[in-house]
Amino acid sequence: MQFIRSLYFTNRLYWSLAATVCLFVLSFFLPLLLVLAKMAFWVLLGLIMLDLLLLYRTREGVFASRSMQEKLSNGSDNDIYLYLENKYHFALKAEVIDELPFQFQHRNNLFRAHIPKGRTHIIQYTVRPTRRGSYNFGAINVYAMGLLQLLKRRYRFAQDQEVPVYPSFIQMRQYELLAVSNRLHEVGVKRVRRIGHSSEFEQIRPYVAGDDQRTINWKASARRPELMVNSYQDEKSQQVYCLIDKGRVMQMPFAGLSLLDYAINASLVIANIALKKQDKAGIITFSNTISHVLPAQRKPDQIRRIMELLYNQKTRYQETDYERLYITIRQKLTQRSLLLLFTNFETLNGCKRQLPYLRALARHHLLVVVFFENTELQALLHKQATNTQGVYTKAIAQKFDYEKRQIVKELQQHGILSILTPPEHLTINTINKYLDLKARGMI
Repeated sequence: MQFIRSLYFTNRLYWSLAATVCLFVLSFFLPLLLVLAKMAFWVLLGLIMLDLLLLYRTREGVFASRSMQEKLSNGSDNDIYLYLENKYHFALKAEVIDELPFQFQHRNNLFRAHIPKGRTHIIQYTVRPTRRGSYNFGAINVYAMGLLQLLKRRYRFAQDQEVPVYPSFIQMRQYELLAVSNRLHEVGVKRVRRIGHSSEFEQIRPYVAGDDQRTINWKASARRPELMVNSYQDEKSQQVYCLIDKGRVMQMPFAGLSLLDYAINASLVIANIALKKQDKAGIITFSNTISHVLPAQRKPDQIRRIMELLYNQKTRYQETDYERLYITIRQKLTQRSLLLLFTNFETLNGCKRQLPYLRALARHHLLVVVFFENTELQALLHKQATNTQGVYTKAIAQKFDYEKRQIVKELQQHGILSILTPPEHLTINTINKYLDLKARGMI
């Protein structure tokens, strides 16, 4: 039974059988072809037996395994490696089907490989998950073909693997590496010149050529035979909180990811950069209730704790309660902090309903409201209207786009900073705002 289940026929065999049948059919009209048809049949039968012997005389002719990271990165390309080892005494052609998790909805994950005898072949491909959670990879199916390629022998390797998909730590590492090598400008992060001095005094030290003369400490210099200057350092240990709205407004999808996933990926990057800047990073998630509050800290394992918290966040499809958010922040945050609020307002009225709570937060903290442009509307605005329906559709799109701009102005009038950004540029625009606020000494 196992033998029958593992045996498959190739297209070459079917075409050979079809040609043999045609010879028998033609032999009714041309009897001379009957001998040729019989010879073709027996030759084909002999070749099938030979191919069968070559494939099955080796008990385990192929070995396959899968290699990947212990966890995958959401919204990023993750590399998967398949290792195929040929144990036959001849070069092998193989077709490989890797059983992917159902979340990818792939039906054509077929690879073809030519493996010399005794060698190992590596197949590399990438997957891009668009949802956080647990993904289950199934078996690896290898269909080995012999020298004649008339038959296939299936090898099935139970490589069942359950892999968690976390927020985009690949994106986080990319920005971290670019920051270390001073190349953040390559991805659109602006170079920001620090304005003035930080308010954090470090020490009094001797003057050296090139020091700013405005930092000379005349009282200390009067007591010493040399000039002394005040030394300052960048202000550290400021609290940076990412406030992530999990209400129904964050479920809107763009390029396969929801707005919530974009906010989570950006929050992970911002938290990591804040920690590298010696600030404290924290997370608050909320919808109709407060889901999680991770206090801002600068511990070595803080980024791991943030990643674990963000892993299980899901949209709740309910109206966001900003009053509860305000009460929680007033109770939990005693120090003035930078609050990056990731949410989405589609209408000016929707923003005005929450404006009293946003103004109250801005009185005690530095609040930055981050919300999203509708990129599909932008595409519609630049499309030429060719009929009456198109004119009406474009007019409605212009109305929604105008309201987004009005929301920015409304927030500015009340002294609230804001970022209106396309989802794909969320991380870069938020980093630029954070670095700009640091440079201006606002946090």
